[in-house]
Amino acid sequence: MKIPFTKAHGNGNDFLLTWSSDAPQRELAGSARAICDRHTGIGADGWIIIDGFSIRLFNADGTEAEISGNGTRCAAALLIDSGRAQTDVDITTGAGTKHLHLIKRDAETFLFEMNMGNPQWRDDQVLYTLDGREVTILDVGNPQCALLGDEIPANWREIGAHFEGHPFFPKRTNVSFIRVLDPHTIEARFYERGAGATLSSGTGSTGAAVAAILRKAVQSPVKVIGEAGELQIAWDGDSAMLTGPAVLIGSGEFYAA
Repeated sequence: MKIPFTKAHGNGNDFLLTWSSDAPQRELAGSARAICDRHTGIGADGWIIIDGFSIRLFNADGTEAEISGNGTRCAAALLIDSGRAQTDVDITTGAGTKHLHLIKRDAETFLFEMNMGNPQWRDDQVLYTLDGREVTILDVGNPQCALLGDEIPANWREIGAHFEGHPFFPKRTNVSFIRVLDPHTIEARFYERGAGATLSSGTGSTGAAVAAILRKAVQSPVKVIGEAGELQIAWDGDSAMLTGPAVLIGSGEFYAA
């Protein structure tokens, strides 16, 4: 079977997008692992299946996730590029319907503002000690565990893997590492559930910014500097607004076994 795809990324967080009519009708988890493999597949952090204005996101390990901020922007870019949407689009995800507004387009690079919805947290988990480390636990459509420190640990990938699968999180969690640069800027690294270390994360950036605001380390709006680019988060207690790019970079067919 041949699976058509378009490849896109948001600040290096890359996804393969397939229309539902072109996707396999079963064994989606196995297909996700195969197509996302960076050595024997096309390679990506996740695979998104688009059905009308609804999307399903499969992580590189085949597990299904509620939402990706970067991935949803990539889906919006493809919907606009294909003529199915104009400057505003509502996309239904596993975390509800999200509204995206196209700020500008330059060829295949799109800049969107995306309504991420209302973050959720418990007061007793804004500053919580887990395995001797201070963390902030919250939900921005998917679970987040944010670690705020003076420096980003050199072994943040190993720490991220430890917390991702920690028994405290029965459905695993996304992990972010935060260093405050100024009252409106943080540097962050991301270890995503089901994908591992990624160059960027839309939900991770949202969680990191909200966590830093809750910890009174920064104020909205917050610039989040990742390994491959910047995202902007504005949050004043209601919906968090994420502004960032999505780039369509190519298309082709994956020869599935």
